[in-house]
Amino acid sequence: MIDLERLRPILRASWGADTCDPHDVADWHPGNPARGQCGVTALIVQDLLGGALVLGEVFVGGVKVGYHYWNRLPGGDDVDLTADQFHPGEAVVGARVQHRPPGPPGRCRQQYDLLRQRVRSALEGGPAPPTATETTIFGLIRPGSGTARP
Repeated sequence: MIDLERLRPILRASWGADTCDPHDVADWHPGNPARGQCGVTALIVQDLLGGALVLGEVFVGGVKVGYHYWNRLPGGDDVDLTADQFHPGEAVVGARVQHRPPGPPGRCRQQYDLLRQRVRSALEGGPAPPTATETTIFGLIRPGSGTARP
């Protein structure tokens, strides 16, 4: 059975620059692995645990700079596995439940598919495929290229 406490570390270990929302990829780094992961993470949590998607707006200095997703579990508890991505001065405002259209996401589909694959592999007991960060650190893949170095 999958529960939140089992899922949380698997998701964290599966995040990488390659699963980050393109809007946030310039700010993503291993020291802040949750950055830009909220949308795909919330979708996967909903896939596995059910519940609803919740959307808030991100403000910096009174100016809206983006959106933030998290989950409302079937029991009614809100769970935000990527809340630690925010810097001082960034504030999430509001909480609207969002209807999820059927099928795969229209935005960040590649990131969602990759994160889902890593999480599924880890849940099935196999090793999760390496993240872009791990492969880059070990020099196996050039960042963003997806190809091995000669």
